[in-house]
Amino acid sequence: MLNSMITANNIKKKYGKVEALNNISFEVNKGDIFGIIGPDGAGKTTLFRILTTLLLADSGSATVNGLDVIKEFRKIRNIIGYMPGRFSLYQDLSVEENLNFYASIFNTTIEENYAMIKEIYQQLEPFKTRRAGALSGGMKQKLALCCALIHKPVVLFLDEPTTGVDPVSRKEFWEMLMRIKKEGITIMVSTSYMDEAGLCDRIALIQNGSFLKVDTPQNIVSQYFETLWAASSENMSKLLTALKDFPVVKKCYPFGDVHHITIDLQQNNLIGPSSLPFTPELLKEELEKLGHCGVIVNKIEPTIEDCFMELSKN
Repeated sequence: MLNSMITANNIKKKYGKVEALNNISFEVNKGDIFGIIGPDGAGKTTLFRILTTLLLADSGSATVNGLDVIKEFRKIRNIIGYMPGRFSLYQDLSVEENLNFYASIFNTTIEENYAMIKEIYQQLEPFKTRRAGALSGGMKQKLALCCALIHKPVVLFLDEPTTGVDPVSRKEFWEMLMRIKKEGITIMVSTSYMDEAGLCDRIALIQNGSFLKVDTPQNIVSQYFETLWAASSENMSKLLTALKDFPVVKKCYPFGDVHHITIDLQQNNLIGPSSLPFTPELLKEELEKLGHCGVIVNKIEPTIEDCFMELSKN
């Protein structure tokens, strides 16, 4: 608890009959990157708005740096940086004007805290007189991050910061976060991109307002006990339908250019010789007998997304 920078205990929030958050509890250690991973509508933004003192929970409690989000909200606002999912800076102001404005809100200047944003701002400097509304998605993202950092916050809240940004800018953004972490800043970030989960120290998988699991990415993957294979063919739609009809296939879902399937090896006697272990090669043969062409089946290691799919079915 002494090392916790963010705590939440039994947070609940409803919008009418919709339960946005259901009994959310967790802690974020000082200096960590903590990821809230889940699809759109899972409750990520509601949780961020409560922790950044912009929204009141129906019940439960939360603290940021030991400060209560309700009783001490003014103090919290002075020590956090917040980057909402939607670009919220002033579109008609230039890059430099936006940054000066946000610095003035916190009674500081760009010059005073320039070391904090230097590496990011140097990429923006050639466009410092350009209006924020005319920037590319990646540049808007960098400007918003600079504005969130200009007062040297102790905690940085980033709500889906890479949504709608190209892959190169996404990679650059996470490299920036790793450098910010080295400054001792605690970072809480939400994303629907499962591949970003592995870049966090700890993550919470969220769906329908509830946490499915909170742990390190490595621990979550290591606790995946299903037999997982990847399958592809020349006709992926036809293959998906066929795989779902196999008794040995517990679950099947599209995953990029392949289908991921979980296998129930106890159903071994329902396909092929029961005395033989069921293998990817045997499934390939059975699919080819059904007329599928170019079939490839391999055993694979699970990803965070596979773990999410497995946990969300329960």
